[in-house]
Amino acid sequence: MKIEDVKNVVVIGAGAMGQQIAMNIVLNGRDYGYKVTLCDTVPAALEKAAKWAKGYLAGRVEKGRITQEEVDEIAVNFTITENIDVAVAGADIIIEAIIEKIEAKRDLFSRISRLTKHDTLLATNSSNIVSSKFADVTAHPERLCNMHYFNPALVMKLVEVVKGLHTSDETVELAKKFAMNTGKTPIQINKEIAGFVANRINAAVTYEALSLLQKGIASVEDIDTACEKGLNYPMGPFRLMDLTGIDVNYYVRVDRYAESHDEHDAPNPLVIEKVKKGEFGRKTGKGWYEYPKK
Repeated sequence: MKIEDVKNVVVIGAGAMGQQIAMNIVLNGRDYGYKVTLCDTVPAALEKAAKWAKGYLAGRVEKGRITQEEVDEIAVNFTITENIDVAVAGADIIIEAIIEKIEAKRDLFSRISRLTKHDTLLATNSSNIVSSKFADVTAHPERLCNMHYFNPALVMKLVEVVKGLHTSDETVELAKKFAMNTGKTPIQINKEIAGFVANRINAAVTYEALSLLQKGIASVEDIDTACEKGLNYPMGPFRLMDLTGIDVNYYVRVDRYAESHDEHDAPNPLVIEKVKKGEFGRKTGKGWYEYPKK
C-alpha cells in the first residue's frame, strides 16, 4: 500500500492514549482526508472518550485555534464505535492502544488480522512490548510493527517506529510517512528491544531518581526540580510517572524483570508500595503528588 492510498484509520482502545492518538490523526490529517474510527469494547470508555473529544474541540474553538466549521468537518470524519470487527474490515491502518498485557494484545491481533485487507498496516502503540510477541498469531506479520506515540499524544512530536524481523521495509516506510502526515516526527528503530530508545533513556533516569529518594538523598519535589531547572527537562521523573501512570511503570518493570532476571529491571519497592495503595498518579488523584478531584 502507498501512503496516498491511506484513507481509513482505526484506533483500538479508547483510553487516554487511544483517544489522543485518534484526535491527533483527525486534526492533523485533514489535508489528507483521513477518516478515523476510535473503538473499544467497553461502552463506558467510549462514552468518556466522546465527552472528552467534545470538550477538547470546544476548548480549541474557544481559544481560537480552530473554527466551529472545522469542528463540524472533524465530526464527519471521526467515529466512535463498539463494533471493532466492522471497523477493521475497511481499515488501511490500525493502531492498537489497549492494556499493556501480552495475552490481550495477542488475542486482539489474532482476531482482527483475519478480518482486515491483506495490505492493512497493523501497529501496536505499546511502549514496551515488541510486535514480534504477537507476530506468530497475526495474519500477514510483515504488515505488523510498533508505532509508539508519547503521552500526551496531542502534544509530543516523537513516534518510534520499530522494525521487527517479521516487519517489511514497506511497512516501516508507510508508518513513518503516515506519522509525518499527521504532524509527528518519526524515528526508525532497526532492532527490537524492550523500551525502545526514549523510554530506555528515561528508565535510567527514573531508576536513579527512585534510588535517590529511597536513600533519603533528596525529596520528590527537589529531584524533579533538579531535572527541570538543572537539566532543562520539561517534567521531572516523578511528575512524569504521575502523568503516565505509576501502575504502568510497575507493569513495564515486572515484564522486563521476567524477561531479564536482572534485579536492575525489577520494580522499585517505592513503586510497589504506591501500586498496592492504588496511588497511580493523576488518574487516581494521588501518586507522588496529590491532584484535585475532577
